[in-house]
Amino acid sequence: MSLNTNDLWEIMGDLEEDDVPHVLTKLFTIYEERLSQTPDDEATLLFFKHLGQALEQVDSCNLNRR
Repeated sequence: MSLNTNDLWEIMGDLEEDDVPHVLTKLFTIYEERLSQTPDDEATLLFFKHLGQALEQVDSCNLNRR
């Protein structure tokens, strides 16, 4: 499968707002399962590191708007 990030951006942009939490939850559970099977997998650990950073940035932006 060839990865085309432009296609993924388009698909994400077309998602219904109610579907976004489902996608995030599915992505999280996929990587959580990978982590339980291979706790030292660098790609999986990097995913969770980046997810944590993104959550912190969004939270920080939300706090600044209040």
